Amino acid sequence: MSAETTNSEPPTKEVENLKLENGSGEAPKSPVPPSGGVTFEENFKAFAKFGDPKSDGKLITLSNSDKWMKQAKVIDGKKITTTDTGIYFKKLKSQKVNITSYKTFLEDLAKNKKIEVEEIKNKMASCGQPGVHALGAGKTPSAVDRLTDTSKYTGTHKQRFDETGKGKGIAGRKEVVDTSGYVSGYQNKDTYGKQE
Repeated sequence: MSAETTNSEPPTKEVENLKLENGSGEAPKSPVPPSGGVTFEENFKAFAKFGDPKSDGKLITLSNSDKWMKQAKVIDGKKITTTDTGIYFKKLKSQKVNITSYKTFLEDLAKNKKIEVEEIKNKMASCGQPGVHALGAGKTPSAVDRLTDTSKYTGTHKQRFDETGKGKGIAGRKEVVDTSGYVSGYQNKDTYGKQE
């Protein structure tokens, strides 16, 4: 066995002090992956694909960016709004942007909103995969309950439901023609020829 394979430390310590091609000693910091191990770049790809089966995950739209920022709680409606993201995204003059342009967008947004760009990236890296993350059963809004309560209907709409609130179907929507041969309102229907 060689000396390299017996060393139990990861090789990241050796690479840590290398200089970049531009001569600076500092590498741009990428957000530290959370315990789940998802990085900012992986989330970028996931949210770029979200809702678009044709997407390859290399370009993200403004709407997907807003979904990502809302899920990460970067857009809070006070400090950063969707209007703000729209303004700074449109400065890139493209409907879809790649990850380097997206990082430029985040830096511009953070600088103008006086927020650390690393804080935004860390929130966006740790927010999880795209999708609905609501827990528990949804509550029915009171407006829906009020509008679907058939006991409060009036006029012709009231006639569409029986006493229990169940719909009458076609009989409740259309005036069905009586083809019995009697005039409407005749009360002694089907009594001809019957003796009491």
